[in-house]
Amino acid sequence: MDLKQHLETLKYDYIRIQGDLEKIESTGQAPDKMLKQLESLEREIKEIKDKIKKGS
Repeated sequence: MDLKQHLETLKYDYIRIQGDLEKIESTGQAPDKMLKQLESLEREIKEIKDKIKKGS
């Protein structure tokens, strides 16, 4: 998978997890695990964007 495809997949996952997080928060459950997943995805998205910039 090339970097741009990987980036799009990560963005899709990020949006999906955000939606799940909103549902979890609305039920009063602790969102800690999902927040960590979002932070991890944010770091990975930044890394991929940096790699794409360097490759251009």
